Amino acid sequence: MSSLRSLGGPRIKHLSEEGAPFETITVDKLTPIIGGEIGGVDLSRPISNRQMDEIHRALAENSVIFFRDQHLSQDQHLDFGRRFGELHIHPAAPAEPLHPELMVIHADKDSPRANGEGWHTDVSCDPEPPMGSILYIRTCPPKGGDTLFASMYAAYEALSDRMKSYLDGLTARHNGEHYRGQYANYGVKDKETYPFADHPVVRTHPVTGKKALYVNKGFTRYINGIPRDESDGVLRYLYEHMANPLFQCRFRWQENSIAFWDNRAVQHHAMWDYWPHTRSGNRVTVKGDRPV
Repeated sequence: MSSLRSLGGPRIKHLSEEGAPFETITVDKLTPIIGGEIGGVDLSRPISNRQMDEIHRALAENSVIFFRDQHLSQDQHLDFGRRFGELHIHPAAPAEPLHPELMVIHADKDSPRANGEGWHTDVSCDPEPPMGSILYIRTCPPKGGDTLFASMYAAYEALSDRMKSYLDGLTARHNGEHYRGQYANYGVKDKETYPFADHPVVRTHPVTGKKALYVNKGFTRYINGIPRDESDGVLRYLYEHMANPLFQCRFRWQENSIAFWDNRAVQHHAMWDYWPHTRSGNRVTVKGDRPV
């Protein structure tokens, strides 16, 4: 039980409860494939074990879950993240003073870029990439700023049997070198090196047991063991394939909303369509395990 809990997953019995009614929360599904808006819980107040179990289960079943009208302090945000495991420290992004685990998410009229543009999986360059991310937005633009989420379970299942066989056993190099210079406007100095790792192109989720595509345009550089032009062609196809709108949900942010996505089975894309307005908040990221 404890090993599953440390991976951010529901207890084993919840895997057999999929589709059963929830007792302590409500879940309004955004699509049949991905996304669920959670009701009936105030994350600033103590959460019962049963309610936490149902939040774990909702995440496992929907891959990304959303909470509206939450009013959390920085410490409460961090404490909620710790209910899912040890917290991850981003290798490059700016953090709040005294809280290295609390990433700053901010874009305004003076920003050269916004966090999360383009489809990606968070920090997949780490040898043990994050299990999930909990983004709390306090300031929203009047229009725009939605985040798109795509199910990598659905993307994998939609591949042909021949492509699944081809990808089986392949690994790909993920590299964080593109972080260099990215956060200079926040006063963050570059490190001598940034993490890199080889991960399976198709990973098996440690809680659900489902297979998911695990390459992304943000971090994946090439597939190991095949000619580079072949790798480029396969990755180009996979990136186009996984961005199919049929695999996606779209979240329209409001102030004091939270999105919690399972980084092992979801990619996301933050739209920067609100310039010159401001979008601002914090992200807590939960450590994960080495993909298998």
